[in-house]
Amino acid sequence: MSAAERSALFQEIADLVGVIPGLRAVRCGANARFEDLDHGFADGFIASFDNADALAAYQAHPLHQATGTKLVAAALGGLQGLLVFDLVVP
Repeated sequence: MSAAERSALFQEIADLVGVIPGLRAVRCGANARFEDLDHGFADGFIASFDNADALAAYQAHPLHQATGTKLVAAALGGLQGLLVFDLVVP
């Protein structure tokens, strides 16, 4: 994937804010690699939601599913090339 394609995909993910209710913010970018513990993950994004119901609505939303399909296709190894970590922040 070229840098331009990566940037466009990250922008597509970020553009879901304000479109999918409850998706509060998205931050995307390259791994800064300050520690050598990334297990080969070069890029990532963080999505913040109002609550668990908003996350569930996001997961079911057709725009998220379309963007997710592109993300899986772009990941090295497909779905196995992704790591999802759900963190509840009070």
